[in-house]
Amino acid sequence: MDHFAQLVLSGLFVGSFYALVALGYSMVYGIIKLLNFAHGDIYMLGAFAGFTVLSVGAGALGGGFFALITIMIVAMIATGTFGMVLERTAYRPLRSAPRLSVLITAVGASFALEYGIAVAFGPTPEVYQIGIHGGTLDLAGARMTYAQLAMMAIAVVLMIALDTLVRKTRSGRAMRAISQDPKACLLMGINVDRVISRTFFLGSALAGAAGVMAGAYYGKIDFLMGFIIGLKAFTAAVIGGIGNLRGAVLGAVVLGLLESFGVAYLGSEWRDVFAFGFLILFLTVRPTGLLGERVTERV
Repeated sequence: MDHFAQLVLSGLFVGSFYALVALGYSMVYGIIKLLNFAHGDIYMLGAFAGFTVLSVGAGALGGGFFALITIMIVAMIATGTFGMVLERTAYRPLRSAPRLSVLITAVGASFALEYGIAVAFGPTPEVYQIGIHGGTLDLAGARMTYAQLAMMAIAVVLMIALDTLVRKTRSGRAMRAISQDPKACLLMGINVDRVISRTFFLGSALAGAAGVMAGAYYGKIDFLMGFIIGLKAFTAAVIGGIGNLRGAVLGAVVLGLLESFGVAYLGSEWRDVFAFGFLILFLTVRPTGLLGERVTERV
């Protein structure tokens, strides 16, 4: 029973990282039907933005959770702004172009980000100087560190804040309206371009927060760190029903648990096989995902 609880908590912890990145995939697809394959690299960009802040102001910030929160806020602003710039310069001019053109642009943006960071910081992994230390807590026979619990709490708070914004605010209603019928929104006087830019800002900011948390937890970052987690987050978004925010979180939790149990019983070398094998299986039997009833196109 203790081992089972430990696997569940480990799966939820990994799933919380996946969820923050998957939300950006799902938001962008839901509003403009774009598979933004550069999104995983924005997660990497967030980690390097936090690393830069640490390198410049390490003495002033000190360490611990206060420094983590400060760095995370800066990284969210930086990645959110970059997401808006990317949308404005790379995606908006192609909005009426064939979807394949935009998809190829997203792949190109992904490579540009990866190798731009490699040129700027070097190809070798960087050590994240903000070590989060502390004790452990027993939960139903399982053990988690305070750092893991704090990061999961931060991720949950960010998810609840996004859900509240989308469902309860005027800006969120505009996002949902555009996802249904952008032309009708134009006729109703909604500034569609501004709402789409705001969507990119929010999705990119969440990915940046996940990047900082990953750097603080694993202790090192590199310019390719966004590739695998980008694919995993995309898988989570598809499992949950891409375009559905709560579905993205559900898919991330399912994927995290699947990896946790799979690695425990079959070995860590099967970790990625679970994710992508499950994606293929899921697309075969339920292409709209767990909560994606309204999605009518196969991804």
